Amino acid sequence: MLYFGYGSNMLTARLRARVPSAVPRMSGTVSGYHLRFHKRSRDGSGKCNIVPAEGDVVHGVVFEVTAAELDALDEAEQRGRGYERCEVQVRGEDASVTAFAYEAQPAYIDDALLPYEWYHALVLAGARQHGLPAPYVDQLESVRSYPDPDEERRRRYRALLDEAGYPLLNP
Repeated sequence: MLYFGYGSNMLTARLRARVPSAVPRMSGTVSGYHLRFHKRSRDGSGKCNIVPAEGDVVHGVVFEVTAAELDALDEAEQRGRGYERCEVQVRGEDASVTAFAYEAQPAYIDDALLPYEWYHALVLAGARQHGLPAPYVDQLESVRSYPDPDEERRRRYRALLDEAGYPLLNP
C-alpha cells in the first residue's frame, strides 16, 4: 500500500519505528492542500495536518507499507480518534500515484496549538532527508515550537534524531 507522509512520518526512522516494512518510494506533492500544525495530540501539542486549500501544495514522501502493518500505523496515528484516512493524488518528478494520507478530524483541530520542538525537528529532518525543496523547508523552519515539559519524551526523540543522523536538529 502507498502512504503519503507529510509530517514527522517523513523521517524514515520515525515511520519504521511504527511500521518496519516502510520503504520510501518517492518525494512528491499533493495539490489543493495546505500544511498546518494544528491537530491536537494526546500530549496536548500540535501535530501536522493537511487542510484543503485551493492553489496550495503539500510536499511529502510516498512510502510503501505492507497491508499487514496498516493496523499498527492506524493506531499510531489514532485513526478514528484524531485522524481519518483519505485518498490523495501525489505528483512526483517522474510519476503520479494514488496513496492514502491522514487528515485530522474536525473535533481535533485547534488553531492555537504549536508543536513541541522535538516534533518540529522530526518534520524538518524528514524533509531534509528526502530532499524537499529549500523554500518548503524554509517554510517549515519558520513554524514556531516550544519545549516539551516531559524530559523523558524529549530524550527519546533526541535519540531518534541522533540515530537518523540529524543531531543538529535536536531540541
